[in-house]
Amino acid sequence: MRYRVTNILLSVLFFTAAGNATAADMEGRFLARTYRSKKHSALPYRLLIPAHYDTTKRYPLVLFLHGAGERGTDNKKQLYVGLNIFADENNMRRFPCFVAAPQCPEASKWVDADWKADRHLMNDSSTADLVMAIELVEELPKEFSIDRNRLYITGYSMGGFGAWEAIQLRPDLFAAAIPVCGGGDDTLAYRIARVPIWAFHGARDDIVTVARSRTMINAVVMAGGVPRYTEYRNINHFCWGLPFSDTAVLEWLFRQKKR
Repeated sequence: MRYRVTNILLSVLFFTAAGNATAADMEGRFLARTYRSKKHSALPYRLLIPAHYDTTKRYPLVLFLHGAGERGTDNKKQLYVGLNIFADENNMRRFPCFVAAPQCPEASKWVDADWKADRHLMNDSSTADLVMAIELVEELPKEFSIDRNRLYITGYSMGGFGAWEAIQLRPDLFAAAIPVCGGGDDTLAYRIARVPIWAFHGARDDIVTVARSRTMINAVVMAGGVPRYTEYRNINHFCWGLPFSDTAVLEWLFRQKKR
């Protein structure tokens, strides 16, 4: 296991997370769309299409799951935490990809779990919104030139729980995952032992205990996996700008390919 503890000042978080994409850029670059499920209702989402999109090439797809504060029905709030890194002009040139960012309704969660609890077990069925988000990943390659061997998932806080559960539900679908300050069902870690994972958490998190990430990483290692884990020593819950703005993290993510 690659386990990194990083000592970093909280003020750096907001500087590195800014990127150079303005609010107008974000709404212009991420198309407003709606996925309509046959079994469930509908899921609003935003879609970033690679600059200079070429249908003769195949691009990776990142499923981005937002946190609790971005829930709603406006299909806008999820744009403004973390996604600006992917819409950064330099990153769009260096890492051309599709990014799908669905929005969870206000009264729902990606995962029906207590964020304050020390652990939780997966339910027999996942929430309709997470199921639709996974369906969206399967449907978009039918419409766009997307490499099915390079489907990735990331999420923070509530979305970090969603990222863990999504790969435990569909380890065959995702080529890599970056869960940030989330948690999963450690009893099912054997399902994701072969999925490339790089998890992140702030050591001073007072909303989702850092033990959630530590437990998942240890469980994956015990199951034979080789995940990466970075813990920010002086950071609380609001740590997602750090991994999302780290070029090394993006380089690692886009190197992963499903075997």
